[in-house]
Amino acid sequence: MKRVALHVKNSEFARFLVVGGFAAAVNFLSRFGFNVFFSFRVSVVLAYIVGMFTAFLLSRIFVFEPSGRHPAHEFFYFTLVNLLAVAQVWLISVGLAEYLFPALNFEFYPYAIAHFVGISVPVVTSYFGHKYWSFRKPSD
Repeated sequence: MKRVALHVKNSEFARFLVVGGFAAAVNFLSRFGFNVFFSFRVSVVLAYIVGMFTAFLLSRIFVFEPSGRHPAHEFFYFTLVNLLAVAQVWLISVGLAEYLFPALNFEFYPYAIAHFVGISVPVVTSYFGHKYWSFRKPSD
């Protein structure tokens, strides 16, 4: 068990998955709160923003080595990468919940499952986007 913990600590991608998993949970759970006041479509976007701020802060601290650039510069590129990801999340979440699931008569928590699937999709694209763009060192 100690060997696995050491590997996770030393593996940037594993740390990204842990941080991303936590941020995804924040995203997923906050959507339920937003849904009290907003439509599902709007709530998915608002929840994504909350998860994105969480992911940025934790990624800077626990995942990527300091880039030497100003945090605002990192956040700008982090946001650009996440614009692609939020489009993926929104299209998949809304597409499943409002189109595919009703067509299949799938009624077991369709919005929760659609949102969960949507959040899961951009994991790999986001990792490489952040590694080579958001938190890239100027000399890379």
